[in-house]
Amino acid sequence: MVELKPSTPTTRLLPVETAGVRMREVGFGPLTLVMPYRGRDEALAAALEAAHALDWPETGRMTGTTERGILWFGRAQALLIGLVPDDGLTAQAALVNQSDAWAVIEMQGDRAAEALARLTPVDLRPGVFGVGHTVRTEVGHMAASLTRSGESTYMVMVFRAFAHTAVHELGAALEGVAARHGR
Repeated sequence: MVELKPSTPTTRLLPVETAGVRMREVGFGPLTLVMPYRGRDEALAAALEAAHALDWPETGRMTGTTERGILWFGRAQALLIGLVPDDGLTAQAALVNQSDAWAVIEMQGDRAAEALARLTPVDLRPGVFGVGHTVRTEVGHMAASLTRSGESTYMVMVFRAFAHTAVHELGAALEGVAARHGR
């Protein structure tokens, strides 16, 4: 009998290190898309604060941490990270479990932004895209969410089906950076 074992989107692909940048898969735990009902924005913000001690994120921002936070995810949408949503939120917003939908790749190192700049139109300079900033964009040719979670750390989220392609594209960009700098 075949024994099936669960695997993550980047099993056998990560971690890797190139050009001084380490790429690894991040397991956020539960991921829940939160979409406030019309006219319930303030009530949702209050319920989120009461239940999880998190502020509703401003456009293009993240509140909390990558272990326990909420990430702006588009117009009137946010992604609750690492928490099972409190039942009280259902009166204020539609909640959709996204836990198995995404592959999350962390890029950490001084040349991470340089590699990402080869794949996305986002201005990643620290004065423009600071820690806690997030954007829905393209990375390579894939729809993605890109978040700066530290001074030299970025989180790239792509649909699970694109995990292999994302690792390949990010790796190729890192190899280009390494070649440019003679590594």
